[in-house]
Parts: sequence; C-alpha cells; structure tokens
Amino acid sequence: MNDDGVPVIDLGRGGVHCAVDAACRDWGFFQIANHGIAARVIEDMTTQTRAFFAQSPAVKRAIERSEDNSWGYYDRELTKNTPDWKEVFDFGAEPTGSFVPRWPAELPEFKAALLAYFRACETVALRLLRVLSANLGMSSHALDRHFVGRHSSFMRLNHYPACPEPERPIGLTTPTKGHMGVNYHTDPGAVTLLLQDAQRGLEVFHDGHWFVVEPRPDTLVVNIGDIAQVWSNDRYRAPLHRAFVNPAADRYSVAFFLCPNHATTYAPLPSTVDAQRPPRYRPINWGEFYSRRTLGDYADHGEEIQISQFRIGGAA
Repeated sequence: MNDDGVPVIDLGRGGVHCAVDAACRDWGFFQIANHGIAARVIEDMTTQTRAFFAQSPAVKRAIERSEDNSWGYYDRELTKNTPDWKEVFDFGAEPTGSFVPRWPAELPEFKAALLAYFRACETVALRLLRVLSANLGMSSHALDRHFVGRHSSFMRLNHYPACPEPERPIGLTTPTKGHMGVNYHTDPGAVTLLLQDAQRGLEVFHDGHWFVVEPRPDTLVVNIGDIAQVWSNDRYRAPLHRAFVNPAADRYSVAFFLCPNHATTYAPLPSTVDAQRPPRYRPINWGEFYSRRTLGDYADHGEEIQISQFRIGGAA
C-alpha cells in the first residue's frame, strides 16, 4: 500500500513533544524535517557509501565482520532465519567491548565522512531521546547517563542490489519463492534514524497492512525500538518494518541506531507504572540482549531473542 499517514514532524516548529507522542502511540514511525544535519555532511557520506559498495568483493571482504566483532562488511545476514537480499557495513565511533570499527584503506575519505555524519545523527537522536523521556513522565535528561559518553550506538550502510526474484509477502510471513531486502522485524535499540535514497523500499506494518514509507527530500525517517517499548511499558510499540527490493534498480539507505552502553539494564520507567498498570517486563541487560540478537543475525542459531521473552505473566 502507499504511504497515506506516516506523520511528518517539523523540528523547527512548535508542538514537537505532542507530535512525537502521537506518532509513537499510533505508528512508531515518523519523518522529521529541519533536523539540522548539514546538506554537505549528508552528501559526503552518501558519496562515500556508494563508493564503498562499488569496491571489489575482495576489498569489502577484507574488513568483513565476524562472530566476535559485528562491525564491518557483511552480505549473508539473516532476518527471521531467512537470508536478506542486501550487503551492509556497520561501524561505531569508537571501540565498544569486542566491537571494533574497521575501515577500508582504499577509500581515504571514507572514515572522516562517515564519522561526521555519525556525530550529526547522534545529536539528533539524543534530542529525540529527551523528547521521549519527557513524554513518558521523566525529566528530559533522565536517560542521558545511558547514552552520553561511551555507548554502543552504531551506524549501518545498506545496499540492496537489483533482485531478479523480488517478493513482497502479504501479512507477517517470509518469502517462499523470492527475496526481501530485509524481512519484517523490530529494532532492538532505543531510536533509529534512517536516511533513504529516492528508491522506494521501506514498509511499516500498521493496522494489519504494509505501508510504504515514501522517500521525502531533506527528511530522516525515525522509528522507536524495543528499548523504548519497554521503557514506556507498552504505551509505545516498536513497529514491525521491512525492506523490499526492486528487479531493476539498486537502493541505498543509512541507519543510525541509538543504543545504550552495554552495562545498561532497562525496564518500564517508574513514571509508566502504577497500581492499574503494573510493569509488563522484567529488567533486561542490554549487553547480554544485544550480543544474543547479533548472534542470531550472523548465523542461524535458532529463534531470535525478542523482548517478548521478558514479559511478566500474561501481559499483552
């Protein structure tokens, strides 16, 4: 289906808190205009992204990620234990535990361009984090300690090559004959920022249907992740989304995932819990959760870990 309702929020105008709250309650997805990231920073990053994926397989595989270090190049990722039709490059701003950024020697401007965009996205994402915190009844800066300084946020460059056998299943199913770029999933972190190119491909599941999130010039797509759902005690729901592929055109996108430091344990915020609405989740340690989630993406290790496994009793 076409996009006919994903909200667009202008960060340069008033009413941002109310607009974000409504979007998170209804869609879990919205697009932001006037986000403040300079056009030159975006242009330099997108130029380097395309240059990287144009490199030979040998150059890309020289910095391939591993089971121990999930940052680097990869083209065999699984979602719902089904291979995705894509290649990616993941990195963070600095080493985090066993996650160490790796850079291609063949592209001398690559690192600087990507880090400049990473830092710009970090600023925007932290601004949105503070809006979420206030909307959930906490102080604006109540969650900063998990994200400011050393944290595990990372960025992903996506390339979806033209696919000879694309398939877009109806409902929450995976392809049986063809391919999706990425099968349906939620993001495990707190907030995701996505820059799309002009090629359609992103869909969100809403009211029982798939809706295309149309590419809009000068905007970023935002969606909340599993951590925000847990904090909100299900007031906000992390949205299911996926990416489809085109038989005749490549597609590129760049995602920034705002994630806390590995020591963070998250649970429903005190402001979201009362006698009528008890906590719906047990506390979850981010480092343990994410390492298990990454292992499931890297290779077929059974059922992907989900926040539903931490639900209390029969909460729904």
